[in-house]
Amino acid sequence: MKRPQQIGTTDPVLAAGDEPLSNPSRNAYFGDILQARLSRRGVLRGTLATAIAGAMATTFPLGTAFAGRSTNATSPSLGFTAVPIGNADNVVVPEGYRVQTLIPWGTPINGDIPEFAYDNSGAEQAQQIGSHHDGMHFFPIEGSSTDGLLVLNHEYVEPRYLHAAAAGLALNRDQFLQNDDGSRDADQVLKELNAHGVSIVRIRQDDSGQWQVVRDAFNRRVTGLTPMHLAGPIAGTAHVQTKYSPDGSMVRGTLNNCAHGVTPWNTYLAAEENWAGYFANADTEIDRRQTRYGIASRSEGRYQWHRADSSADEFVRFDASSHGASAHDDYRNEPHAFGYMVEIDPFDPDAVPIKHTHLGRFAHEGVVFAPAVEGQPVVCYSGDDARFEYIYKFVSRRPYHAATADGSLLDDGTLYVARFHEDGSGEWLALAPGENGLTPENGFEDLADILVNTRSAADHVGATKMDRPEWGAVDPVTGQVYFTLTNNTSREAGQEDAANPRADNSFGHIIRWREDTAHAAERFEWDLFVLAGDRSDSRDLSGDTLGEEAIFASPDGLWIDPDRRVWIQSDIGESDMNRGIYEVFGNNQMLAADPDSGEIRRFLTGPIGQEITGVITTPDQRTMFVNVQHPGATTSEEGFAAGRHLSHWPDGGDALPRSATLVITREDGGIIGA
Repeated sequence: MKRPQQIGTTDPVLAAGDEPLSNPSRNAYFGDILQARLSRRGVLRGTLATAIAGAMATTFPLGTAFAGRSTNATSPSLGFTAVPIGNADNVVVPEGYRVQTLIPWGTPINGDIPEFAYDNSGAEQAQQIGSHHDGMHFFPIEGSSTDGLLVLNHEYVEPRYLHAAAAGLALNRDQFLQNDDGSRDADQVLKELNAHGVSIVRIRQDDSGQWQVVRDAFNRRVTGLTPMHLAGPIAGTAHVQTKYSPDGSMVRGTLNNCAHGVTPWNTYLAAEENWAGYFANADTEIDRRQTRYGIASRSEGRYQWHRADSSADEFVRFDASSHGASAHDDYRNEPHAFGYMVEIDPFDPDAVPIKHTHLGRFAHEGVVFAPAVEGQPVVCYSGDDARFEYIYKFVSRRPYHAATADGSLLDDGTLYVARFHEDGSGEWLALAPGENGLTPENGFEDLADILVNTRSAADHVGATKMDRPEWGAVDPVTGQVYFTLTNNTSREAGQEDAANPRADNSFGHIIRWREDTAHAAERFEWDLFVLAGDRSDSRDLSGDTLGEEAIFASPDGLWIDPDRRVWIQSDIGESDMNRGIYEVFGNNQMLAADPDSGEIRRFLTGPIGQEITGVITTPDQRTMFVNVQHPGATTSEEGFAAGRHLSHWPDGGDALPRSATLVITREDGGIIGA
């Protein structure tokens, strides 16, 4: 018999999935470095733009050869008229483009699973498209641009929209249902776990130009319950031994998958971002393997999965408290098996996903690979998406050979963390035994200890604190690496001055750098690509404030297409969207930029309450896929109780809002953005 249910509330520290501030180090802040650098140039208020523009022209001369790349870097065209800022409950693209909606949350992809319904069960959700679409990639079948596998992440869930039992209750986006005794309905927990993870779905363009889901053996879900291998230096160590995996070789599930990566050997990497909040730990003493990631002594997790009323082991594991005589008797080490990049082979349904621990353990936003060069190391970059955290790079020990390359290349090499100097130079600091003070005497016993404590190791070596590093992208011609720094309102007031007017970085910016001679180098030169913001508080590459066609805030998603257009996606949070200083930006959006001139034009605006995230095209660049996450998330408690949802996208009418994928094409069949 179903028990009566009440409203449970997420700890405000864990709400919306953001990690609590957990970096106690005294390392330099990026803002301090920028301020010092520009101050050295004698910058006065009103001439900041000139200094930035001059610095970038000096650091990145156009057409410079890089790592064997062509010197004939052609600037991409932005051949569309910018769309205006939008705040309506629809998707707007430029004139001459059209949009189709595909695979909204709950779309069945396997077996005889019924169509989407509010009351779908937890088991049914395991065979349906997950919730909160995020990073994704299109894997063509036999090189086709009309037939392939779309692989996409599902970052998290909004329980009030997931469960029919929530209808009519005054719930906000962070609240969930509990039984009177504080336990949670086991099927609701199952549904939430299965709505997380990754979807692999075959899609095909029909003769009318519409894309359809193809029921196919490739179609499958990877969820918060899927068994996975651990690989790399942490695998098999005492750090990850649990009741489920006493030898430390396995773990169940992947969580909070934000951005992604695509390996040179054509597999998919899903990032585990804000995973720490899912775990409770009531121990009075918790070591740095958890505290440095925001897990404090608390009996609650983000969704209280450990309190499922079935007491099943797959739910109990979210309680990381010490209950048994050793780690083999409980799940005190379960959080140590999260915070990695997860490799999935989209073309092998039987392949077990692999968590690669040598890429570091932190809040991975995603990973971006430098172009692979035969006989050279594999190089990839990743940002730790939390306030005052770091940017990392991994360089494989073994060289890349296309004929034999596989995921084992990611299990042996060197992980580095970035230090940015005030003069525009930078260096990569190795996180390896015996290097940069990472010794047993300083509390780092071996490589596994360094990696399970990646953040603490980065603190120790003196990495530069950044303003929430998010997505990265690599220019396919020049080799320059770009990263979005979405915002950081926690930088203390009083640091602002004429050279750096934004101590409270509400709007974010994009940084880019050029490695010294090759991507595996340990030195680089950096500067800014754009300071996001409104008409008065922003700067483009020319040093001018952004125009109405280009203003944006909180850059997040990032991708550079084969023609070098830089695609920028915004993620103004639900609590700020269309309010206060963010009102001028309207709903979240996607823009395209010229990497040479710095020109930016708004390409797309989304519906109410959403985040625009994830972007990729087919190989011929004539179809673009973009994700819309959590439409309607700005609906109030009172509005939800009354059925007054602020968004009904994509179905319209009085339908529940659902995350979904946009399919964008040109009416003339041309290349997107050109």
